[in-house]
Amino acid sequence: MQGLSARELARYIDHTLLKPEATRDQIRKLCDEALTHHFASVCVNPCWVRLCAEALRGSDVKVCTVIGFPLGTTLTQVKAFEAEECIRQGAGEVDMVINIGALKSGDQQYVEDDIRAVVERAHAQGALVKVIIETALLTQEEKVLACRLSQAAGADFVKTSTGFAGGGATAEDVALMRQVVGDAMGVKAAGGIRTYADALRMIQAGATRLGTSAGVQIILGAQTDTADHPPASTAY
Repeated sequence: MQGLSARELARYIDHTLLKPEATRDQIRKLCDEALTHHFASVCVNPCWVRLCAEALRGSDVKVCTVIGFPLGTTLTQVKAFEAEECIRQGAGEVDMVINIGALKSGDQQYVEDDIRAVVERAHAQGALVKVIIETALLTQEEKVLACRLSQAAGADFVKTSTGFAGGGATAEDVALMRQVVGDAMGVKAAGGIRTYADALRMIQAGATRLGTSAGVQIILGAQTDTADHPPASTAY
């Protein structure tokens, strides 16, 4: 993607640390890196939202957290409460996992209502909702259906993966999701995005946000590429 600077690329990135063993010091480091590179957000587990909100207060970096993560099997009421409480503590974006079993069972109304419950609580407080459909566990038809239900429920983004289900983002899935939702929603690619080339491939396929724990590495790759291939001069 010619002409995309490291600073521009950084605004696509949700700088992510969702490992259960993540420590307070590691979360603080995540925030420091996000501030340095001006990433779109840090994406952390709910227990770290307050710490991140304090560390990032007054900056251009948002706090993103995960809801019903990573399985999506939490009760709808619990997902809605979790989202509301996380937003109250400082999250500006929430990434919720759909109920995958309900989707595969053909219970479309349950899936849509589950998403809508989170969307209504989040939007009432001015927060965005990204819906993780977990592409690695779905058929092509189920991926399409999950995107349509997310759109019907009023979500802001669809997202490929948790990164905990044995598969991550592919350019093919991102392109499919973009085709289904059109320009009406964001598409977040997450899982396995580790290099500058990976990031560009996802953006070219239609991603408007990238979830990755390798944000710093990706930005360094972008800076190296720009140094090696500077934009052509427009001077006459």
